[in-house]
Amino acid sequence: MRTEVATAAPPAGAFRPAPDNPRLGILLMVVSTVLFAGLWTLVKVLAERYPIAEVSFFRSLLALIPVSAMIAAHGGLRLLRPHSLSGHVWRSVIGVTSMFLGFLSYHLMPLADAVAISFTSPLMITALSVPLLGEKVGKLRWGAVIVGFFGVLIIVHPSGSVFNMGALSAIGGAVTSAFAMITIRQLNRTDPPLTIVFYFTFFSSILTALPLPFVWVTPDASDWLLMAGMGLTGGFGQYFMTRAYGLASAAVISPLNYVSLLWASLFGWVLWGDIPASHVFTGSVIVIASGLFILYREGRKNKEIKTNKS
Repeated sequence: MRTEVATAAPPAGAFRPAPDNPRLGILLMVVSTVLFAGLWTLVKVLAERYPIAEVSFFRSLLALIPVSAMIAAHGGLRLLRPHSLSGHVWRSVIGVTSMFLGFLSYHLMPLADAVAISFTSPLMITALSVPLLGEKVGKLRWGAVIVGFFGVLIIVHPSGSVFNMGALSAIGGAVTSAFAMITIRQLNRTDPPLTIVFYFTFFSSILTALPLPFVWVTPDASDWLLMAGMGLTGGFGQYFMTRAYGLASAAVISPLNYVSLLWASLFGWVLWGDIPASHVFTGSVIVIASGLFILYREGRKNKEIKTNKS
């Protein structure tokens, strides 16, 4: 969730965050949902033939191509001077963990089911904001969190066959994704979006390369093309998402994440004939409604803070 930043002018030469531009932020976020849905689809296809660690490595390594091109076109080497390198390392560790768990869930579950569970991230962010950011969460928002988690139980259907390693992976991915979103918002205060994307891609390439000697499977010619497509969609999607969060508040940007469920459902239906079951649809509606209510309350809280300060 967006937090207020001190209004004092930054020192000379320091990075100045881009001014709010909600329209452009919304457009970039919608584009990122399409790219990420394409990425998830390619991951699901490739994970049927290659280890998740190898798929994660190529997603990160090949994403360096579009990211490096954007770095060269928008400032060059000066963008590689981060305000806090340790912050980028921490963001990368969290991001790689989230990526691995998410990719595993796409492999083990129908795509739309896994994406629906990932929508618990806004609920996780609210819960984590108390210990990590020292924020106060009111009874209504805590109630929305509890209702949202009830929606997750409906999606994973504990008494049925859906509650398995795939569902556990998706839930774990949602938790670590919430950590990542908090870190991205904090990094946006001091570093340009391209710097954030570059260091995540760079460090995640190193981290995901570590297990390769133990799991490597050489891709064939056609799968090299799919790997390249995965890297390109992941690189551009990561940039557009990061850029969107730098242009508008989370209250404006975060709801657009839910558009990706439509793309995931469409791709899952076209490629695998997967149609979300009724309990997945019901649970998704509850989770999305809870997330939107939390964002609404967050927006009201920020307005009240601004009014009191003025």
